[in-house]
Amino acid sequence: MADSRLYFRQVLAGMDIAEHDPIAQQMVNFVYLIGDRETGEAVVVDPAYDPQAILDLLAADGMRLVGALGTHFHADHVGGDLWGHSITGIADLLERTQVPIHLQAEELPWVTRTTGVTESHLVGHASGDTVMVGEIPITLIHTPGHTPGSQCFLVDGHLVAGDTLFLNGCGRTDLPGSDPEQMYYSLTQRLGAVPDDAVLYPGHLYSEKPSATMAETRQRNVVFRPQSLEQWLMMFS
Repeated sequence: MADSRLYFRQVLAGMDIAEHDPIAQQMVNFVYLIGDRETGEAVVVDPAYDPQAILDLLAADGMRLVGALGTHFHADHVGGDLWGHSITGIADLLERTQVPIHLQAEELPWVTRTTGVTESHLVGHASGDTVMVGEIPITLIHTPGHTPGSQCFLVDGHLVAGDTLFLNGCGRTDLPGSDPEQMYYSLTQRLGAVPDDAVLYPGHLYSEKPSATMAETRQRNVVFRPQSLEQWLMMFS
């Protein structure tokens, strides 16, 4: 998208960064870089596994980091302990550069427990808030279900969805803080306002393609087949 003011880069952990990390290779997380090419400012979404490599990628692109956004508190997205393995994330990032970490307000206590980062470094938001990076607005959409404060980001026709929605399936709802009923409403109502021509960018490479339009996702993804909450809970709770 070199012809656009929007700077948008999808980075695959275990390949583009942390290429020798077996956990990153197993988890296949995406990290996203979003910025304003004219001002050179950028934010990172879910800076796990290799914060220094993320900063190096930005520098190579002529961008500088001014903030971070977390989709949710799980260690493979923001750092912390995962199955006895320590994953670097926002705590390590903050040691390298002091930038605000933007989260939904409901997620703050979970992130502090997972990462050890104090709330003084975190910025709590409500759904519909906008984070500006240069002159590029990023709209925050609260999508509870996978976790209480899961959020998605809509920027110029790009939906960065974390573990709320994948091209195939959605995030698990049987983990601490999960809620299958809330997930149904997040998928069908909170993301219902996202237009069909927006492109979905998920939190993991769980499908052959790294992205797809919302129209294609709504047509093919099994999570959109139930016609009621009751049907959805029978299939996915």
